[in-house]
Amino acid sequence: MRAAAAIVSLAVSVALIVATSACDQGGSESQNTEYGDCTVSGRYGEFHLSPDTAGALTVKTTLPAPGWWNGETPESVRSGYEYCMAANIAYRSGLDRVKVENAPFPDVVSGRTKDFDLALAQITITPERSRVADFSPPYLSSTLGVLIRDGERIDENNIRDVRIGVAEGTTGEEFVENRLKPTKPVTAFANDPEMITALEERRIDAVVHDTTILLAYPQQEESRVSLVGQYRTDQGYGALYPKGSSNREELDRIIRQLIDDGTLAKLSAVYLGAAFGQDPAKIPYLEVDDGS
Repeated sequence: MRAAAAIVSLAVSVALIVATSACDQGGSESQNTEYGDCTVSGRYGEFHLSPDTAGALTVKTTLPAPGWWNGETPESVRSGYEYCMAANIAYRSGLDRVKVENAPFPDVVSGRTKDFDLALAQITITPERSRVADFSPPYLSSTLGVLIRDGERIDENNIRDVRIGVAEGTTGEEFVENRLKPTKPVTAFANDPEMITALEERRIDAVVHDTTILLAYPQQEESRVSLVGQYRTDQGYGALYPKGSSNREELDRIIRQLIDDGTLAKLSAVYLGAAFGQDPAKIPYLEVDDGS
């Protein structure tokens, strides 16, 4: 993982957005319908990739992912942090469109998906995943949030004794099983909406999942859930590449440029800031109760 200063942290992205602007590296910002509703910047064709599909950047993700990919299907996605990140990568690579492909998250991070250029799906970089795939520099820091029903009292002292839901194949699942070590069975869900529904319907008592994902749910109309805390993980999100990808070095260069010129900070404020509805830095940090 690169030094913390190189990572677009959530707190900086949201709290300092007023002072953030995206530099265009010599080119002016432009709008292109091939990139949905995204504004792209930088020099068109400055970098050179060998794409899986001629003229397109093929990106794997896992839908739905509000704020990250705004749309229920690959065909309907036109905006979002990671979608517009992909659009800027495509533009700077001289590719005229983003080809979105939906895939189950466990398949993406286990190396079972084929024929794509990169995956953007809020993927935490881990040593285990790095054995089957390659990763970009981290582009966003991550923590694990705790989501519960409104009006209930679950905290770091009693969370081990409630029914916890996690997203299948995620670092949240590993954290709960290996660090929290709950006394009741953990339920793994294939997708986030199903997990939140289970929480609202009292089939589970708490959700432990990426803070950046959970922040959106308390803001939804008629929401009955609250984000009450977060665990530090000292990890970050990275773009996932097929193992041994010939595009890795060039894609790394583009993503570093998007970090350094402020593009990703701007996307965080435009798309994630609206979904968050609150400053992530003000969410209480929790400690793991080791039972001692």
